[in-house]
Amino acid sequence: MKLCDAIVIGAGYAGAVAARRLAEDGGRRVLVLERRPHVGGNAYDCPDEAGVLIHLYGPHIFHTNDRRVFDYLSRFTKWRRYQHCVIANLPRDNPEVVPAGKTTDGRFFFPVPFNLDSMKAAFGEKEGARLGQKLLDAYPAQSQVTILELRQNPDPEIAAIADYVYEHVFVHYTMKQWGQTPEEIDPATTARVPVRLSADPRYFLDAYQGMPLEGYTPMFEKMLDHPNITVELGQDALRRLDLADGTVRFDGELFQGPVIYTGQADELFSFRFGRLPYRTLDFGFETLERDCFQTHGTVNYTVDGDFTRITEFKHLTGQVLPGVTTIMKEYSRAYSGAEGEIPYYAIINPENNALYARYRAEAAQYRNLYLLGRLAEYKYYNMDAITAKALELTDRLLEKK
Repeated sequence: MKLCDAIVIGAGYAGAVAARRLAEDGGRRVLVLERRPHVGGNAYDCPDEAGVLIHLYGPHIFHTNDRRVFDYLSRFTKWRRYQHCVIANLPRDNPEVVPAGKTTDGRFFFPVPFNLDSMKAAFGEKEGARLGQKLLDAYPAQSQVTILELRQNPDPEIAAIADYVYEHVFVHYTMKQWGQTPEEIDPATTARVPVRLSADPRYFLDAYQGMPLEGYTPMFEKMLDHPNITVELGQDALRRLDLADGTVRFDGELFQGPVIYTGQADELFSFRFGRLPYRTLDFGFETLERDCFQTHGTVNYTVDGDFTRITEFKHLTGQVLPGVTTIMKEYSRAYSGAEGEIPYYAIINPENNALYARYRAEAAQYRNLYLLGRLAEYKYYNMDAITAKALELTDRLLEKK
């Protein structure tokens, strides 16, 4: 350990950004330990057997309003301009309405989040335009309005729009994603569901949006390519890390440099207070002999089906591969902790937060141990947010030197 000044556990966004900052700006010799056989964490991408660049752990679309984050990542990649648009695909439930977005199989679709074009697709061109204008007149100074605001409007037609969005966009999709009944869904979450008062079809409205030109994995490889960084893949760091009595030992030796841990907080302490609940995902990949399968990169199945969405990667990557495409169906279920399962989403509620607080307090006993990332902090972070957190943490660590 005399050859190492800092240890970073995990080579996803949190770990890779932190390692590069400490190595480059702090001159520290950093050891990065990654359990998986690749860098990039859940943002890892790779070509499949058909040559399609796939995101092995679900679609990742970069977007941010944080210029520092954008500039930092831009050091390691060029960008492909990409504005993510999502549509909902659902069964037609009113035979008297002829949706503008009707498909040949009797289903119909509309943009998500629900917007003025969604209104026309759901209620027909003429009626949808009339209702859309009513919303614009009722909320002239807003770019979007929430379900709660719509339900509080005294006009019954406007209140009915909230019920439609709740039923066709939110509730069934949320039940599949989180394994909850309507009664279990947090009313505050429901109230925040937006309706956009424009025809802008973009899912994200951030100032900076795009996809790494060569893929996420090359971006991470460049970020970790520094003479002060050593990356060891296929390494279970917890077999080499020993936390006891406020001191950190690594490979049996006392280690006093910073240890940045990006894995599960409960696993770090051998689940001594119990497991933190998560949702996990299963992915069904299919390679098809056709140019394309769907019109958008992501199509949400908000009402029916046992999967939540289908992603077609060629829309995201911009690859030109005639006659072949790969799609991925996404299924959500409870995380059990079984071998090979990956925890994706923390289940945030007061009980789980209280359990996490016990692990957080345990970690605080070690002055050189830092918890960073979705799993370590038991929070949901977008890619830009966790990059910002890694930059902020290393700012503090570099000041201490």
